[in-house]
Amino acid sequence: MYDTLISVEQFLSLDDPLILDCRFVLSTSPEDLSAGARAFAAGHIPGACYMHLDDDFSSSITLDSGRHPLPDPGLLLAKLKSLGLRSGRQVVLYDDSGAAFAARGWWLLRWLGHAETTVLNGGWSAWLAASGAVETGDPDRTVTDAEANVQVDSDAVVSSDSLQLMLSAKSCLLVDARAPERFRGDVEPLDPVAGHVPGAVNQLFTDNLKDGCFLPPEILRERWQALLGERKPEEVVHMCGSGVTACVNQLAMEAAGLKGSRLYAGSWSEWIRDPARPVATGPA
Repeated sequence: MYDTLISVEQFLSLDDPLILDCRFVLSTSPEDLSAGARAFAAGHIPGACYMHLDDDFSSSITLDSGRHPLPDPGLLLAKLKSLGLRSGRQVVLYDDSGAAFAARGWWLLRWLGHAETTVLNGGWSAWLAASGAVETGDPDRTVTDAEANVQVDSDAVVSSDSLQLMLSAKSCLLVDARAPERFRGDVEPLDPVAGHVPGAVNQLFTDNLKDGCFLPPEILRERWQALLGERKPEEVVHMCGSGVTACVNQLAMEAAGLKGSRLYAGSWSEWIRDPARPVATGPA
């Protein structure tokens, strides 16, 4: 079983995995919302099924939520079962964005209780570099007799109210995966308020990667351990703009053997929904 990262070579040795293509473009442009699906139709790993960040990996935005609220677990499970998810079946996810969207899917499947979930290290680019076969079009892969059950891990998620209490008690290390200029509040291309949650530290999600692949586990562990200091991995809460790229930081920690961190799923775009919540600018 693979539960964090898998190489192309390891992937090729699997027997009947469920492959999920998670390519997406995070943008405010309506045209970009279908870019991932178009890329999938133009070419994908044979047997893969496409999962859309907004339509599959998120629920509808509300007045109190961030930009990518967690999906209804029953609806997500039903979609995955229709694609062939069953208990014990290995799931492999990939994208072409440094695992930004594949990691969201990885986190969601673990949230549902499906431990046999992994991300293809290097994603689509690694597959092409290895001269992997390419399938085109959008074939029907519907499966109707798969069996799986929802076992949602409610402890994996931190709410806005809980986070405020944890920060007040200094009982967590809040790690923000956004770009430094967004963290500082110099720019904000997606949300109406710039800055960061007071007390957070900044760790850009792409710093876990080199040439599109995750750094070796020992290097990841050294870097994350330096950030944690005396903190335990279980005290870490990850966030970003909307709970997507934060999952890359959590995946990196898990791949490094630093297990048990949690996700502030609403992230910055939910935090700023309430004007009473404090906002900081500048470096941490």
